[in-house]
Amino acid sequence: MKKILLLGGSNQQIPVIECAKKQGYYTVLCDHLIDNPGQHYADKFYCVSTTDKEAILEVAQKEKVGGIVAYASDPAAPTAAYVSEKLGLPTSPYKSVELLTNKDKFRAFLAENNFCTPKAKGFSSIEEAKKDISSFTLPVIIKPVDSSGSKGVSKLADINNLDKQIKYALSYSRSKRFIIEEFVDKFGYQVAGDGFSLNGQLVFRCFGNDHFNNNGLNPFVPISASFPYNMPQKIHEKIHLEIQRLLNLLNMKTGAYNFDIRIDKDENVYLMEIGPRNGGNYIPQVTKYATSVDMVEYAIKAAMAEDCSDIKMVDPKGYWSYYAIHSYKAGILKDIRINEDVKKNNIVESHLNYEIGDNIPVFRGANQTMGILIMKFTSMEDMIEKMDNSNLWINVVVE
Repeated sequence: MKKILLLGGSNQQIPVIECAKKQGYYTVLCDHLIDNPGQHYADKFYCVSTTDKEAILEVAQKEKVGGIVAYASDPAAPTAAYVSEKLGLPTSPYKSVELLTNKDKFRAFLAENNFCTPKAKGFSSIEEAKKDISSFTLPVIIKPVDSSGSKGVSKLADINNLDKQIKYALSYSRSKRFIIEEFVDKFGYQVAGDGFSLNGQLVFRCFGNDHFNNNGLNPFVPISASFPYNMPQKIHEKIHLEIQRLLNLLNMKTGAYNFDIRIDKDENVYLMEIGPRNGGNYIPQVTKYATSVDMVEYAIKAAMAEDCSDIKMVDPKGYWSYYAIHSYKAGILKDIRINEDVKKNNIVESHLNYEIGDNIPVFRGANQTMGILIMKFTSMEDMIEKMDNSNLWINVVVE
């Protein structure tokens, strides 16, 4: 039986373990958390950090795996590429994957290759940043160069808060580096979604609308993505061409991607983040409902050098979203109250990470999501309205 190495065993990563087993693979899982839920689904588990490249290489060699997947995990993506490259397994170039998951390197690459990108620079210390901050136009975004899920991200409008916001970003950076970049005003919704390249060609993509909670502690972490993207087809095609240009320059191969993209009022495309892995928050499951294309299955096939040539571009049918259940404050979860009509007519799947009576965290990043709802709607208008105004149909009660 062929073996596949899966990096990460959170609740959201269980689908890739289940899918790999369904495809007949022996599943080897690595995660640094000894109590991760994925270990109960995998055939074998190693308590090893997915960012420890040499330790993962050792596991891969010992188990003689045929492929590696960093599903829904930016931090693990470079590890998967590094180990795969060392062992001659299918992967895009390690240097390209590393660049895509390192925000200051990515911004510099975009600027060098004439993509639309905000002015940005990476720093290792507060002192360095203080010397350069006057060259930026406020407001700016400060964020770790190597975190995901919008952890450690903040918007600086008052220079007096520079120290505090840099320290916040550094607290989420493994490399203890942060990036300062000028703020990009978006036209319409920020573009969410996933895609897949076959031998470097973007053969599938499904764009959606990112929704944010502007009243939350971190207004930069999405609380929902709704599909399809509500812009004209010419905008979809323009975004597609810019992604393809990036994939060509980086010599990307076969695999999945997660997108965060902005369009400005002049319809310029800003590739904010192109993650070399499937999206989190059950985005692959949502896009499967919309297109019938199983991105989890194709991510596994790509890693195991299986034929992926049958994947085709499919236009979404219907209106679908995920919604991240979240709390404005930490405490004891007393109840999650959802409007009965929404329960009956809109919720397709519910994936909860907590039970009534559990201690829950305040929502500052994707890792503090209480759970995910997959939802369907009868119209674009209904979907957008509910995702923009979730306070009207869901209430998380915390004491």
